Amino acid sequence: MSSPAQPLAASLVQSVDWLAIAPPAIAAVVGLVVLVADLFVAEHRKTLLGWTSVAGLAVATLMLLPLLDGDRSTFCLTGDATVCSYTADRFTLVIQFLVLGGALLTALLSVTALKDGRKELPEGEYWFLLLSSAAGAALLPASRDLATLIVALEVASLPAFALVGLKYGDRKSSEAALKFFLSSVTATAVSLMGISFVYASTGTLYLTQVADRIQNVDGQLHTLAQTGVVLTLVGFAFKTAAVPFHFWVPDTYVGAPLPIAAYLSVIGKAVGFSGLILVTVVALPSYADLWGPALAVLAALTMTVGNVGALRQQATRAYSAVRLLAWSSVGQAGYLLVPIAAAAYSGDAEKSVGSTVAYALMYGAVNLGAFAVAALVGRTKSLNRVADYRGLYASSPLSALLLAFFLLCLAGLPPGIIGLFAKVTVFAAAVDAGLGWLAVIMAVNVVIALFYYLQWTTLLFRAPEGEPEKHRVPAPLTAAIALTGVLGIVLSGAPQLVLRFTETALF
Repeated sequence: MSSPAQPLAASLVQSVDWLAIAPPAIAAVVGLVVLVADLFVAEHRKTLLGWTSVAGLAVATLMLLPLLDGDRSTFCLTGDATVCSYTADRFTLVIQFLVLGGALLTALLSVTALKDGRKELPEGEYWFLLLSSAAGAALLPASRDLATLIVALEVASLPAFALVGLKYGDRKSSEAALKFFLSSVTATAVSLMGISFVYASTGTLYLTQVADRIQNVDGQLHTLAQTGVVLTLVGFAFKTAAVPFHFWVPDTYVGAPLPIAAYLSVIGKAVGFSGLILVTVVALPSYADLWGPALAVLAALTMTVGNVGALRQQATRAYSAVRLLAWSSVGQAGYLLVPIAAAAYSGDAEKSVGSTVAYALMYGAVNLGAFAVAALVGRTKSLNRVADYRGLYASSPLSALLLAFFLLCLAGLPPGIIGLFAKVTVFAAAVDAGLGWLAVIMAVNVVIALFYYLQWTTLLFRAPEGEPEKHRVPAPLTAAIALTGVLGIVLSGAPQLVLRFTETALF
């Protein structure tokens, strides 16, 4: 005689689409393999762990190709196959490509950094933490319930704290990790409080069900639901480094190993913004009148404070190159917020979100390239000041030309057509949504940014002080610079490909 509990247990069993979850799963499994292998690999052969991680991330990225055929969902409710916890749609695949591709480039930078680090960084732990964070970051855009969203966010964030503070005996690194940890823990606490309020109001964690039920909450729970929405947005504002929740960024980037600063500037942002898009556009479209104006104001503040902060960096100050890129990334976060805010006012939210995703892809490629060249210069100039880049063209012509190209892309100037195209799509999203005032503020900020990007670019081609110092470029670093350069040039030749891909059926 069967137990009454058996049918209930059977109803809770969910089928798993292993192909759909393959990209984050492969990154996680390779991370575990590397951690165990570290116990058995001799000290002089630790580089094998790095190349295993690079290969694992490359395979995880390639596993996105079979998913292009159509949307796939898994971990769905047995009574309703349309309500799922994991969905591999176009939006998911684009963000996963950015995350895993960015992690792959970070891994290439890290192979050289660990070799140069003179045992300052424990290799096994480093690769395990990087792969774990990449797995969480790849899981997040596929999350379609609030619990999975928060778990993915923390799996991406917690290893990043450790990576920032992993240098042995480095006070700067420890301080950076502490600031990053405290700000992120605060963000998580606020987000969890907001999500618990949303759950109490709607009785569900699934994003599509939240979208339906939150419109019809009981009158007594209306204030609770509104408070939940506000707290959830504040939590994600921390994750995206939006002003005034950006204070941790410059010190964290300076204290972290340079590849990890590059990782945070691109993958960290992809995580925050994809989570913000899922919460606002998918789960809370009925509260657009609340989050739309809030994100518009945050966008204006973030781009202004970020660009002014970058403008104030002194070329001779220690680590000024990394600080400038850190403040620049805050300014770029402001641009990324504009289309999400526009989605609240636009009749076509998908198109607006597509502009953010397109901008994120373009920004990711060129910003990782700029950090790759900064890693090259940092091998001989440990203080990595902007002034150290003077005359780079005389010692390393190709690196100087590529850095100039990346900086012009970030500024939105030819020949960096990809950057110009990205900014035009964001402008168009703001104007189409009737946010003319925000477009004006963005135009002013683009002009401010031109000054410090061009100032750095011209420095590359000035006569060097003293004998030019030759830069020997290791193979992994060469590969990272070459990949970002090729990607930037190809996209500058055909930038419409990115927008066409991101605008079609994101959700």
